[in-house]
Amino acid sequence: MKLSRRKLLQGLGGFTLSGLIGACHIRWFEPYWLECTTKDIPIHQLDTKIKALHLSDFHASDVMSLEAIEKAIDLGIEQKPDMIFLTGDYITWGITNEQAYRKILSKLSETAPTFACIGNHDGGLWAGSSHGYKDSTKVEALLKSAGIHVLINQSERIQLAGRTIKVVGLGDLWSGLAMPGVVLEKQRSADEVVVVLSHNPDSKTELQSFDWDLTLCGHTHGGQLVVPILGLRPFLPVRDKTFPEGILSWENRHIHITRGVGNLHDLRFNCRPEVSLLNLVKA
Repeated sequence: MKLSRRKLLQGLGGFTLSGLIGACHIRWFEPYWLECTTKDIPIHQLDTKIKALHLSDFHASDVMSLEAIEKAIDLGIEQKPDMIFLTGDYITWGITNEQAYRKILSKLSETAPTFACIGNHDGGLWAGSSHGYKDSTKVEALLKSAGIHVLINQSERIQLAGRTIKVVGLGDLWSGLAMPGVVLEKQRSADEVVVVLSHNPDSKTELQSFDWDLTLCGHTHGGQLVVPILGLRPFLPVRDKTFPEGILSWENRHIHITRGVGNLHDLRFNCRPEVSLLNLVKA
């Protein structure tokens, strides 16, 4: 059966139009189509629920505006969290409007105790060898000026829901600065809840021998581009590509990997940016 010239052109035109629509979705729509997810994570020491907001990978840059970041932060604040955790990559290569960014970040610390670790884009060996800062001093200062507790191989304890919550923040794995042995124990107090902030989920190898309840990570962006049906994620900057997002129950503990708020190259497909509310509940 021969196709007429007219039908062939119609078919090609439809294919081209579909491609253009798809490209516009990937470039202009989905990178800003925020999804607020809610997940329950059982913690056996808890008797009362704690609402934890987990945000990561803002990637402030020419393609990820402060207005888009503020929209995600406002959505998170609307969930009325008891604690807020940030897991790195607040910039892509540099800080361009420090005053405005500080004002936006301050919304978090004004809402609830806010703790942060550093990501590979925030400065250090990896960033310095690319286009970024040689260390994370500038990003740390920005976060601290916004009232955020920055933890780099450090810990802080707070009281919530009648329990002591120990929050541990690790240094960046790619810069060789993740040192869990400095702040974690092989066996901790039975009544204490231990939450670890570590930008890169590959750090679970370093964390394996220590005693903790929940590790929060970003870095993967969920892959940014996810092939429908097949579920392929061609862009995953991690060694372990078996678990790119969500809750991983691992050796009687939990790891949460968020898809993050921002992105690189202003592209997302089948992988929306994420604001994560985690309900820490009695096991």
